[in-house]
Formats: sequence, C-alpha cells, structure tokens
Amino acid sequence: MPPRSTPSERQRRLGAELRKLRTGARMSGDEAGALLGVERTRISHIEAGRVDVPRNGLYKLLRAYGCPEGPLFEGLMEMAHDRGKGWWDEFRDVVPRRHLDLAELESRASAICMHEPMFIPGMLQTPAYARAVIQATGRDPEHIDRYVGFRVARQRILEGDRPAAYHAVIHEAALRVRVGGVDVMRKQLLRLIEVSRLPNVTLQIFPFERGAYAAFSRPFLIFHGSTPELRTVYLERPDDSVFLGDGERIEGYAKMFEKLADLALAPVDPEAAPESHLSRDSLGLIQHAIYEL
Repeated sequence: MPPRSTPSERQRRLGAELRKLRTGARMSGDEAGALLGVERTRISHIEAGRVDVPRNGLYKLLRAYGCPEGPLFEGLMEMAHDRGKGWWDEFRDVVPRRHLDLAELESRASAICMHEPMFIPGMLQTPAYARAVIQATGRDPEHIDRYVGFRVARQRILEGDRPAAYHAVIHEAALRVRVGGVDVMRKQLLRLIEVSRLPNVTLQIFPFERGAYAAFSRPFLIFHGSTPELRTVYLERPDDSVFLGDGERIEGYAKMFEKLADLALAPVDPEAAPESHLSRDSLGLIQHAIYEL
C-alpha cells in the first residue's frame, strides 16, 4: 500500500512520538529499519504518519528505544491498534479533516479542559445556537444540517458508561453575544445550567472584572489521556486550527488553564442551596445574563 498523503492527527502523533523516542535512544533510521527488516525510508514514512507500523513491529521498536512498559508504552500500542473509525466517518463528505481529527481525539480523551473567550463551546451548544454560529461562518447552506448534526454528535462523550471529564472556562463575553437572537440565547444559557448537572462537567465563567488575561487568549483545548506524555493541545482557529504535541508547549497551556480556572468564578452548582450564592459565582452570572435578555 502506498504512503498516505493526508495522515490523521492520531497517525501523525504516533509517528512523532516514535521519532522522539528513536532520537532519544540515539538510534539511526537505518538501525531502526534493520529491526523491522525494512529500508530507512519506511521508518521515515512511519514517523511521518504516512504508513502504519504492525503491532509486533511497534513492540520491537519501543523495546529497542528503551521505552519501559507502562502507560506510555501501552498508550502508543493502543494508538497504533486504533484504526480511527467512528461515528465521524459519516461526515467525511462535508466536515474538514481537522474537525474529524478533533472528534477522534475527543473520543479517546479521559479528560478535556476548554477555554473559550467569545462563544459557547461546541460541546455545550444547543442545535439552534450551533446553527447560528455555523451560518455566520459562511458554510455551504446545503450542508448546514450536517454540520449541526456533527457538532451535536460530538457531545456524546459527556454522557454514557465512561464519560470524559470536561472542564470549561468561558469568558463572560460569550454570555453577552446574542448569537441567533434572544430566544436562542436564553435556551442556550439554560442549557449551560442543565449540562453542569452532569457529575463529570465543571463549568466556570470568567467575569469581565477579572481583567484581560482571558479576554486576549485564544480558544484552546487540552486533551488528557493515559499518560502526560500523550496530552494534546488543540488551538481552535477559523482556517488553520493546530494540534500541539510538544511537552513544553502543552505544559504552558496547562499552566494558563490553571490560572484561568483560579481567576474565574466558582463553578456552576445547580443543586446548591440559594444561600450559598450570596457571593458571586458562575451560576449567578449565567442567571443574571438570562434575566438581562
């Protein structure tokens, strides 16, 4: 099978981790190829995500690279075993590759941290709000229903037998921008309160008075897995969204999210007694935004 021209993010990340381990072991591409009985060019294709590595071949490489058996070893084996097939395949004809990669990454994550400075995160959007946002991007009107369906389908990971832990810090500006009109916004804000009742969801609002720290940062997500080495950051941009796998940069975003959460209001707790809301919290701010619509 010829090398693929457009590897998925999972395939690229697996290859990048193997390259990192090989260079850390001071092993050449020729030496790695000899272990598998292939040419150096084959190793280059594997490390670029253009071809798959057999499970037994990956096992040999990881052992030769000095990767100890444990969470990283098992995580890489699992990434290679995964074929990348899922519900998102039915949207390949209309959804960009980076969004399919995002859905696949979400399906594998054990925890997700999200910062959004302007809009309600896609994982928490109502269909009507999602439709208004997607229409504003100028997508093909014939495919709007499919885009909305894709965005809503991504929300499945918040429920089920093994839901992902989801922590969102949303800027107050997202509560004030009237996407789709008053009725759409009211239902969207009520949806935030409803979703916050899920035990795996933590929702915080970053208020205007806390300063410019959140307002001038871009939207980003941090995906956690079985080991810190395989964390991924997704920078959400209109045309050139980026996946980051570099440990130092990921740690920088992790510290940024920690500061955002520390500065934000206390998480939404719809079950708390009314007297507990005497001090300003995220639920009170959402309720106030609903009242002002």
